[in-house]
Amino acid sequence: MSDAQSAPPLKGITVLDLSRVLAGPFCTMILAQLGARIIKVEMPGTGDDSRAFGPFVNGKSLYFASINYDKQSIALDLKKPADREILEGLMGIADVVIENFRPGTMEKLGYGWETLHAKYPNLIYGAASGFGDTGPYSRRAAYDMVVQGMGGIMSMTGQPASPPTRVGVSIGDLGAGLYLTIGVVAAIQKRSQGGGAVKVDIAMLDCQVAMLEDALAAYTALGEVAHPLGSRHPEIAPFQAYQTSDSYLVIAAGNDHLFALMAQALGRPDLMRNPDYTTNALRHAHVDALEHDLEKTLRARPTKDWLEILNAAGVPCGPVNTVADVTKDPQVAARNMIVPIQDPVIGQLRVAGNPIKLSGVPERLEHRPPPAVDADRAAILALLKA
Repeated sequence: MSDAQSAPPLKGITVLDLSRVLAGPFCTMILAQLGARIIKVEMPGTGDDSRAFGPFVNGKSLYFASINYDKQSIALDLKKPADREILEGLMGIADVVIENFRPGTMEKLGYGWETLHAKYPNLIYGAASGFGDTGPYSRRAAYDMVVQGMGGIMSMTGQPASPPTRVGVSIGDLGAGLYLTIGVVAAIQKRSQGGGAVKVDIAMLDCQVAMLEDALAAYTALGEVAHPLGSRHPEIAPFQAYQTSDSYLVIAAGNDHLFALMAQALGRPDLMRNPDYTTNALRHAHVDALEHDLEKTLRARPTKDWLEILNAAGVPCGPVNTVADVTKDPQVAARNMIVPIQDPVIGQLRVAGNPIKLSGVPERLEHRPPPAVDADRAAILALLKA
């Protein structure tokens, strides 16, 4: 296998990361996992805002560490001409610049898209903000929680009749970071085909709307408004978490064949003969009764037993794991989804690995620890002299 075949796909791509907290840094972490060099530009002294977010180990933020490994850091004060000169030098050698400021901020600094594109025509510009460059909300401030609420996802999350419930992770930021990554990779491809550099404009609210799945179409076509269902699926049954004798078990029998396999595996062939359960539409219409019927059986044994029985029968199922359980899962380990990093402050740090597996490209075994503010200044300045 040649070096080109085994190299990560973004090897040789340099990304200038002006972003902070989560959406932008999550994007640049993914780009780093794909082989790009990430130069993180931070404020002198304090650095990225998330360095002040807990929890902490020996004074270092685990929040920051989990999203900013495999990056380099340089501190620049953009009010100082000398530091602006350094930044502009880095823009001259970078392939991509990433920022997640409110629209208009980069223009005030003198680094808006039009200005940069005129001076650095090959520089791709990636921006994530609450509402994007256009529209009546463009200049508004936004955080993850704001767009979760505005995008409809909170209205569909939680138990029936519960107050609005935040998704357990920052899906507003993470979704924007994922779409920004896709946009940047697409822009790199466009540039490689001779299409020139472009600006990638990602709005957190747009991304939440894009992830509404069929709930949006169901409303626009049928007038059906999605509401919280707990763990249930809005259209499929059985497709939820059920109580066992010791915990919860997810069963996802998404068609009639799987329902029959499940009924046989549970020792409940009577379920297949019940006229209320003969089709998915009927099972969904009688979902409360179906839950009661299934839990009469499932509560008799622990989750571990049912997992063995149902998996042997080919029925999609799984436990409801805590994060502690996830760290011990052999499938997670086999896929290198928790990677160790030796950090000089924290000690051994274990963080999420790269979920993008590419044939012929070996998994990265060693990772750079999350940098201290300005830790890589000398190495980064050396790039300007090369």
